[in-house]
Amino acid sequence: MELPYYHGPLSKKDCEGLLLARRADGNFLLRDSESVPGVLCLCVSFNNLVYTYRIFQDKYGQYKIQTAASVPNQAFPSLKELVSRFRKPNQGLVFPLLNPVERTGPCLWWRSSKVDMDDDDNDYENCSSEYIEVLP
Repeated sequence: MELPYYHGPLSKKDCEGLLLARRADGNFLLRDSESVPGVLCLCVSFNNLVYTYRIFQDKYGQYKIQTAASVPNQAFPSLKELVSRFRKPNQGLVFPLLNPVERTGPCLWWRSSKVDMDDDDNDYENCSSEYIEVLP
């Protein structure tokens, strides 16, 4: 994938570190889901938390994103178009996508996407569950 803000199999914890390091709302990146194979996650920072939205690709190659329940489902022909749409406010995300966090090296395709269920070192506020519930 040629998008500079796609990080491949980046862990949730590493993702939060990257997005929260800059201390700005609207930082975002794409990564592979750790819990659902073949699904992407769009992660965006807001109020010092990271919100994660799953992106699915349907059998026709269209991308669909899980946003606020009040927002109608839309299909996008590319991830670039999906991201472009959500750069605007009030599209169903907690905050618009403002600042892409680009990867500094190649994606690590060989790294395994394993969920670490042992959370003895919860350094982040939103580590109590896999995803934060997004309110409209």
